[in-house]
Amino acid sequence: MNMRNITMALLLLVATTADAQRGRGGFGRFFGGDVGANAFYVPPDFKGNPPYDGRFTFARIEYRGSDHWSGREGPGWSHDYPRADEHLMRILGDVTDMNPFVEQGPIIGGVIVALDNPLLFKYPVAYMSEPGGWHPTGAEIEGLKTYLAKGGFIMFDDFDRYDMGDNLVPIMQRVVPGGQWMHLDGTEPIFNSFFTIDIKLIAQQCMQDYRSCYRGIPQYWALYEDNDPGKRIIALANVDADIGEFWQWSGQGFYPVVESNEAYKLGVNYIVYALTH
Repeated sequence: MNMRNITMALLLLVATTADAQRGRGGFGRFFGGDVGANAFYVPPDFKGNPPYDGRFTFARIEYRGSDHWSGREGPGWSHDYPRADEHLMRILGDVTDMNPFVEQGPIIGGVIVALDNPLLFKYPVAYMSEPGGWHPTGAEIEGLKTYLAKGGFIMFDDFDRYDMGDNLVPIMQRVVPGGQWMHLDGTEPIFNSFFTIDIKLIAQQCMQDYRSCYRGIPQYWALYEDNDPGKRIIALANVDADIGEFWQWSGQGFYPVVESNEAYKLGVNYIVYALTH
């Protein structure tokens, strides 16, 4: 398959939704978005989790509260749901021998699961959008700690360097005490686990089109097992980046095809790396 043509034709969505995602926590309170600090938002397109059948299934992490609200898409964790999840799984199935879950009746994309839910351990790769709005309970901290120790991998997406420093880093210190985030330069195996990805090219493309880098030049940071780059990455952060946005809007023409393809390549590589390390 020509990877410059992997994006799919989808139903046209309102383009302003993409702009609304840049809003911050509290905005939703004016639009019925306050679900309460201890409650989980239920996305309007959520039709239940598919029953576990052993196939690779995209696992989106939900967190409590309404931070980073964006209209119908709800709080930060549910941004781009379910289309981003569905589209990535279709691409994963097309370009690999894997047969991931894509849809079953009205259920599409994958599962939504909390970090303190034992169901999480059925899914080796987890995805969290907008971790700047994540304020975990002690049970969620322990759940993620155990998940990573048992071989799980989590990717954080759709946030900026300020949320990284102010929220994600101190939270992950509770999850992995003494863990040190390391900046990735593009030579690491995760960028060559399936596709060969040139992150410098991504940065160049970003600078050429403001739509591709409204958060800034993407950076990639990782937590390694035992802080040893010779061991596996257990958590990866796309900082000043939002690859889920590209997954969601591929085929709509809002973002350039090349950048959308690079976002898919990153997603596929992360999954293949996590499943083989």
